[in-house]
Amino acid sequence: MPKVETFNRDLVLENVIKLFHEKGYNATSMQDLVDATGLNRSSIYNSFGSKKELYQESLRTYRASAQKSIQKVLIHSSNPKESIRKIFGSGPEIKANGCFLSNCTSEMANQDLEIRSFLLNNFEHMQGLFEELITKGQSEGSINKDRSSTEYAIYLFTSLQGLRITGILLSEQKDFESIVETTLSVLD
Repeated sequence: MPKVETFNRDLVLENVIKLFHEKGYNATSMQDLVDATGLNRSSIYNSFGSKKELYQESLRTYRASAQKSIQKVLIHSSNPKESIRKIFGSGPEIKANGCFLSNCTSEMANQDLEIRSFLLNNFEHMQGLFEELITKGQSEGSINKDRSSTEYAIYLFTSLQGLRITGILLSEQKDFESIVETTLSVLD
């Protein structure tokens, strides 16, 4: 008979995400996970599998939360260009530890094929979203047609990744805002 979890899985994942976000995968030990979750090792293994499986579940949970935030942005924006601007300006984690997915890309994309596949899927999802917004903006005239929607989408995703990494080092909000303005000026 399978054991029933007697802990709040969402709260445990929230704590694990914070830990992996702060330390990364390689620097996080099993003892760190025990300390962060309050669970013993066997409970972690029984409920989540290996450290890698727990990391992957953390990434999926983080991405789902980020996608919900992006959906809210899209719902509350009046046009595609404003949506893109809000996507670039979102993410309070940018100033502290960067974006968990961006950090994962720099740490793990070349180390693990499964994680690389997950990250490629995220890239394709974001590229598709940017392409949709750009195509709509180009048809409405708010975004120039100097480049294709695919070229702009790849540029925007790459810029967003860079911003989320660079944002860790910035101490002034005005510098962050200036980078966003400069990056998005290519769409004018």
